[in-house]
Amino acid sequence: MKFIKQFIALATVALAFNAAHAADEAPDALVKRISSDVLNTAKTDKAIQAGDTKKVIDLVETKILPYVDFQRMTALAAGRFWRDATPEQQKALTEQFRTLLVFTYSGALSQVKDQTVEFKPLRADPTDTEVEVRSQVNQARGEPIPLNYRVAKGPQGWKIYDINVLGAWLVETYKGTFASEISKGGMDGLIKALTEKNKKLASKPLNTNAPK
Repeated sequence: MKFIKQFIALATVALAFNAAHAADEAPDALVKRISSDVLNTAKTDKAIQAGDTKKVIDLVETKILPYVDFQRMTALAAGRFWRDATPEQQKALTEQFRTLLVFTYSGALSQVKDQTVEFKPLRADPTDTEVEVRSQVNQARGEPIPLNYRVAKGPQGWKIYDINVLGAWLVETYKGTFASEISKGGMDGLIKALTEKNKKLASKPLNTNAPK
């Protein structure tokens, strides 16, 4: 899962939304404005730069998680197996997947240094309720890295439900991992595997929390 480590670390810098304007602003404007806030906070907050676990997780909880549709993301990653799962299994899987991404996002934010995000013009009609927001991550060294989002508008405003870096969508990447675990131990086996992984991540410093 080395690719996922890079994937999430680079994607995290632009994942946040703002509740006060979520229903009014265009999705690309929301992502641009709030991602700048999150990126600047991660760069300038000494506690975050020092790896203060609570401070980093608080930033993720308040700025990112409310505006990611984890249930839809989890359902897409589980694919056809989601429909066969019980409501209890669906809830447990969503919670464990959410926890996994909390650790991953937090670890990535603690490593933000000199990255900037450049957004592309939005290709969408005003009436669209699902759009793709395109951007790229610029670094002091190396080529810019394409970073795109699938975003859907619901009753509570726009929410991210998938991310693409270098041509690979997050949901599709996890779909293979989920299917493999389900084939070995069913839905309960997948939930158990994620639970055990999250316990291990919780015992490590943030800068080692990204999946390998």
